[in-house]
Amino acid sequence: MRSPEAERPSGRVAVVRDAHLVPLIDVPRDRMSIREQPWKAIVLEQHTVRPGEIPEHEHPSLCLHLQIAGDREFEWWQSGKNAIEHTRPGSVIVIPPGTRDRLRWQGTSERLILSIEDDALKQLAAQLGAQHPLEIKGAWSILAPSMRLLISEMGREARDGWPLGALYANLLALGLQTNLIKNHSSQQIALPRLKGGLSLPKLKQAMEYMSANLAEDIGLEQIADEMRMSPSHFAHEFRNSTGTTPYQYLLQQRLERAKGLLKTTRLPIQNVSALTGFNYPANFVRTFRQRVGQPPEAWRKEHRE
Repeated sequence: MRSPEAERPSGRVAVVRDAHLVPLIDVPRDRMSIREQPWKAIVLEQHTVRPGEIPEHEHPSLCLHLQIAGDREFEWWQSGKNAIEHTRPGSVIVIPPGTRDRLRWQGTSERLILSIEDDALKQLAAQLGAQHPLEIKGAWSILAPSMRLLISEMGREARDGWPLGALYANLLALGLQTNLIKNHSSQQIALPRLKGGLSLPKLKQAMEYMSANLAEDIGLEQIADEMRMSPSHFAHEFRNSTGTTPYQYLLQQRLERAKGLLKTTRLPIQNVSALTGFNYPANFVRTFRQRVGQPPEAWRKEHRE
């Protein structure tokens, strides 16, 4: 018999059932609303879960549910125990790896469901100073406001196609993993104090402003003014938060917007250049070739939809 790993459903929240890895929520891929995700070691799905039973299964990875709509109860069986949970929007389920359970949904609910690879969590915990092997505490229904906000934001970004780019998506994923380690680990881990940096809402505000002005010739002063900060202070705090400069983030977003236009339109290169904030087409072509590895027209021929 092949190992479960050999049968892992690509890009799905998976569980082990009858020695096979299968999707937790078994619906066709084309019904899933969230695909091609930028974060590593995390899979995120959104599902309308209808009344019925999920047969006994084992979770190879940490699994999280965030209920975003519906208020009917569900029943669970785990390790000889059984209970009915009365939940509401905002309720979170935390299922550690190795958990073997069975569920019965009594009504319809809308859920964001995530799996996080155990090795990624353990590696981050070690980096944060954990002295013992990481063990996340399970919970069948909790209100965890900070976790709920992070998962909700991940869901919004995914539904909108990650408008703020992979950098923001990965910062959200890192924030969720850090939150789990800090608040839901069986051991107390004193996280290192952050040295400066923007809060996630301020960071999102800056990224949204840059993304909304990709066609404009905006500079550091304009972005910093929008944030009510001095240019030098904003640049320093942005880099502390993201590991990259505002200019590098803005350039990457412009190139991603250019790729989208090249794939989905027949616009001439000079128009794509103007719509992505490059004053001169020659600068756009040179930058695109340096960063992407080939000229815009050649890239378009390979990726045209």
